[in-house]
Amino acid sequence: MTEKNRFKTFSVTLISVWLILLVLVPTLMVIAVSFMTSNTPGEISPVFTLSNYKAIRDPLFLQVLADSFEMAFITTALCLLVGYPFAYNLSKYKGKFKSLLLVLIIIPFWTSSLIRTYAIIIIIKTNGVLNNILMAVGIIDEPLRLMYTETAVLVGMVYSLLPFMILPLYAVLEKLDGKLIEAAKDLGAGRMRTFWHVVIPLSMPGVIAGSMLVFLPTLCLFYISDVLGGAKSLLIGNFIRNQFLLTRNWPMGAAASMILTVLMFIVIYIYYRSTKKTGREAI
Repeated sequence: MTEKNRFKTFSVTLISVWLILLVLVPTLMVIAVSFMTSNTPGEISPVFTLSNYKAIRDPLFLQVLADSFEMAFITTALCLLVGYPFAYNLSKYKGKFKSLLLVLIIIPFWTSSLIRTYAIIIIIKTNGVLNNILMAVGIIDEPLRLMYTETAVLVGMVYSLLPFMILPLYAVLEKLDGKLIEAAKDLGAGRMRTFWHVVIPLSMPGVIAGSMLVFLPTLCLFYISDVLGGAKSLLIGNFIRNQFLLTRNWPMGAAASMILTVLMFIVIYIYYRSTKKTGREAI
């Protein structure tokens, strides 16, 4: 066996062991616990039951699930609305500050997302920076009540996940063949027509990838809704956290986790089919 093959075998084996120990085994444990019984808080009885999954049909859980998907859709739409123009203009920018702009997008990853979420409180609280500025310029007469609302949660979600939308879009738009745009202009298409019928279709892989990278984490970022939304904003991530840490009903939390995992797999499958369809249309 050559040195190259030995290194390849070692790398594959190491990654496989890592995935088995830290992904497969914990997932199987969660699946097993979801079918067990919780007698007292924190205690699990190895008695097979489907009651945990039957409890998922409770209207309260279904409402939490619906609210979570609504929040994820709105967050994804806002990130796309803000991120696409930025990524498009950045891909066309030829100045010397292009690298600096890319670094500014990545810099938030250097700081804990939780710390950045707490920083938002300084901006949007009743006597925060935003209200002080708006009152100073005379736009409002009294402070806006933004904290502990869905608006605050949306701000936090968009702020935390916007780079995940911009970077895939930029990667696709940067590689966009300028000859196709020139060909569209030669055929009589204006700027808007070229943008809608050439640029957007060709950038769909980036749109789909960015949407996935924003949509899925939104379902799980429970600390943002805790910090900015308080008790008024309960998402599926908060529900699962509460089952494990507060009520200590581990089987119920495991069942909810598996439901969320299945829904994520469905979304990923839709993403996979969408990318294949987009690739065939591009060809």
